[in-house]
Amino acid sequence: MNAEDTPRYVRLQVEVVLEVADPESLSRAASEHIAADEFMPDEERRDAVTAVGEDTAEAIAYLVDPIDLVSEVPGVELAQASWSSELIDYDPESELWQLDGFEDAEPAAADR
Repeated sequence: MNAEDTPRYVRLQVEVVLEVADPESLSRAASEHIAADEFMPDEERRDAVTAVGEDTAEAIAYLVDPIDLVSEVPGVELAQASWSSELIDYDPESELWQLDGFEDAEPAAADR
């Protein structure tokens, strides 16, 4: 297969489950991030600040930007991105939450 036959686009799917240990800090950081957005209209800013104060998933959506995951990767340009966040019921012992092939993996350095 030569370079012309190689697909140019790759879909990267990432799923992350976060534990919110300090909702007040999260909400405050999201509010500060929104306040610093010079392109956001005032009415939208008010709505956004209200939303991040009431919903931790909304606060995370304002702070976590998947574009940052690929912005420093050499040789690629972002073609499209979308993301969402939602509150979930999480049980780390449930088979529903086991990542394929990672059950027996060595813990990360931060987990040791």
